Amino acid sequence: MSYLAGSIIDGDLPPLVSLRSSERKSLGATLLTILEVRNAVLVAAARPFFTAWRRRCRRRTKATFISWQSSELQMPARDLNAGPITIRNLTATQLTLNVDIAKSSSESFTPAHDQVQLAIQPFDTAVAKVDDEHGVAKIELPGDRTPDRDLLAVARSNFIELHGTTSHEQGITPIYSPETRFLTLYELPDLTCWMRDFKDETSIAALSIPGTHNSPTYHWALPSVRCQAVSPLQQLENGVRFLDVRVQPHRPGNEDLYLVHGAFPIALTGSKNFRQLVDDVNTFLASHPSETVIISMKREGISRTNDGQLADIIETHYAQQWYTEPRIPSIGEVRGKIVLMRRFALSDRLKKEHDGRGWGLDAESWEDNTANCVHGQVCVQDFYGVRSTQLMPKKIEMSCAHFERAGALVCPVPGSSGAGGTSAPEQIYLNFLTASNFFDFRCWPENIAAKLNPAVLSFLCEKHDCGDHGDGGLGIVVCDWVGKHGNWDLVKCIVGMNARRLHRERGYGWHVPANQAGP
Repeated sequence: MSYLAGSIIDGDLPPLVSLRSSERKSLGATLLTILEVRNAVLVAAARPFFTAWRRRCRRRTKATFISWQSSELQMPARDLNAGPITIRNLTATQLTLNVDIAKSSSESFTPAHDQVQLAIQPFDTAVAKVDDEHGVAKIELPGDRTPDRDLLAVARSNFIELHGTTSHEQGITPIYSPETRFLTLYELPDLTCWMRDFKDETSIAALSIPGTHNSPTYHWALPSVRCQAVSPLQQLENGVRFLDVRVQPHRPGNEDLYLVHGAFPIALTGSKNFRQLVDDVNTFLASHPSETVIISMKREGISRTNDGQLADIIETHYAQQWYTEPRIPSIGEVRGKIVLMRRFALSDRLKKEHDGRGWGLDAESWEDNTANCVHGQVCVQDFYGVRSTQLMPKKIEMSCAHFERAGALVCPVPGSSGAGGTSAPEQIYLNFLTASNFFDFRCWPENIAAKLNPAVLSFLCEKHDCGDHGDGGLGIVVCDWVGKHGNWDLVKCIVGMNARRLHRERGYGWHVPANQAGP
């Protein structure tokens, strides 16, 4: 490897036909590494100019999506159009909102006020009308506002203020889009244990599950390799329950599995081992036994091992306490456990497991770059070939179309004996909100996520599950760069989409109404 690298740098490249197969692979990996480093250097040099350009653009454009995690946000009136504010209730309870609309007047320094109450049924929408171009609508969420209660948020534009509480009984999270003047309200449970309120008989295919793509790639790495902002443990603590992992076996029979992304290690600081990741997941599950974590595993890297050898390594050294049946489980079957979703072929020995049905949830081989493919126990959208930013609308469209396919699924309600002719689902919907192009820095994972995640969040809040065509679930949503700068809005929204499922199971959502509470 060092000889080849030196030859490349010196310009003394040997003819490919004179190289052995292993040397050709080594040469290819070396060339890719040199290209990665070159691109990283170019981006680092261009970053100051790019940052200055973005700042100038921000002064001329309006914000695209705002979550009320900041204490105050001010936006100039010229960036917004006067008009009604649409409010969507994605909680499982009726919400009664107090709306105070202050109207400016040229004849008085004291604005006039209109006070109205909006009662919004679960999963319904209402409109608060603001006619005055300079008016301000103050919307107060349910719950007592007493001095010992903290404000959930105070957000301000020239048109809207939002007040509320962080009480457990009223765990309501607002997201507001100033471009569309759309306010979405949904329930937010404790993200460390959001699965605990579902009945044990509930299929995991019925849930909306946040996931991450190349989950352990949060280390300092080449920019086209890194896909995440925070560690897998932090992801789990913030609601993620699906981890996508790519490994390279060290050698057959050895338990060492190196974490990789394609041909590259996930960190420039040295190899990272799968064992530490498994230990972190087990630590989380030991502290939160109501939860389960699905781990999707795929063989990548440049070693000479094969899929069957990887399968034997996992079965021998890791999976003794995992759920490895080739059947979609109920949540009760897998609480406190890792569920294996395999993207590798089985050894002959493991093909005979479970009466010849195989081993692990089968996601071995779906169509490449697919918009919609059913294979084994998954139905997948994984269109990743965004070669230029012009293809972003196509990726967004495919992602949202797959949400609607997942939302139309109707799963049995535990205790209903399959009422309505529904049966246990045979596939889990898997929606990859990921794409990349190695040769265009604008299409590297972080930059794709910066455009794709807000667009998807807007769709889910405003358009998904409008009507009653199914359960409204999302399946597993696989994301890049969630948690960046503490922004977990997309993950929270995905978890919040489970409220309709809970409502169908028990008549209310995560937060128990007073008339249902025990003594």
